[in-house]
Amino acid sequence: MKRKTDNFNKFYNKKSNSAVKEQFRQEKKAAKKERKEAIDKRFEEKRRLKAAKENPQAAKSPQVNTVQQSVDSRDLIPLNKYIAHSGICSRRDAADLVKQGKVTVNGRLITDPGTKVLSKDEVKVNDKKVVMSRNFVYILLNKPKDYITTTDDPQGRKTVLDLIRSATSERVYPVGRLDRNTSGVLLLTNDGELSQKLAHPKHEIKKVYHVGLDKPLTKAHFDKIIAGVELEDGLAKVDALAYADAKDKTQIGIEIHNGKNRIVRRIFESFGYDVRMLDRVMYAGLTKKNVQRGKWRFLQEKEVRILKYLNSSLK
Repeated sequence: MKRKTDNFNKFYNKKSNSAVKEQFRQEKKAAKKERKEAIDKRFEEKRRLKAAKENPQAAKSPQVNTVQQSVDSRDLIPLNKYIAHSGICSRRDAADLVKQGKVTVNGRLITDPGTKVLSKDEVKVNDKKVVMSRNFVYILLNKPKDYITTTDDPQGRKTVLDLIRSATSERVYPVGRLDRNTSGVLLLTNDGELSQKLAHPKHEIKKVYHVGLDKPLTKAHFDKIIAGVELEDGLAKVDALAYADAKDKTQIGIEIHNGKNRIVRRIFESFGYDVRMLDRVMYAGLTKKNVQRGKWRFLQEKEVRILKYLNSSLK
């Protein structure tokens, strides 16, 4: 009989099916680990070169982000990510705080958001210690009017955090903004990475609004809005526009991915309409179905997974 190869012998020997399957699992696991380490090493090198290019002096002098050989690189995370995961702000806002000189690590001022830190390091923002949380919370709120979309308000007005105070002891913050007179779907979380993704324009996160106008929207204005409206800060394009009620043309449905401030109100106001009601009925695929105004619910695992991979193919 012709001699079988070593590879074929792996199938041909007397091992049980379960033993062979387990061997495959272990080999696959080892290969996956090796691939991840290679990717981490490659990105770490790219970050190091970028940091050296942006700040040559920092590259020459010892910094907190100098990694000791005894430290596993997988235990290190960027400083802005650490701050975001503490629940005080988004990852992008955390980067701004670092650049503004408001963050110290183990008593040392750090101005590079990409500086690597350990979970055991002492990180302070504005002289207040923050602690990274690994217990991520995702809350969908059906925001009512007259609530401010912020973590606190110097004027003492009601904030969206007042509505979800009983939901969690984690420090969560709103993703994006809804102005005081706008109601509807609002996401709150302490997951800084997801928050950054949903807020970034390149991911083109879709939002759908129900708009109530003071007078019927004319066909001429309808067509102009579809074509794109030139505002003071550039062209505003909508993805879809429709009359929400064929018999009442003051009720409009609008789909948009533009994240500019008060964009929906400004579009209609540019044609002389007064927006009497603005309600966000969908955000990134999330709706307020079965959530009464002023109430909240936790996202399901499936919903969180969809958000994390939403538009992930876009560059």
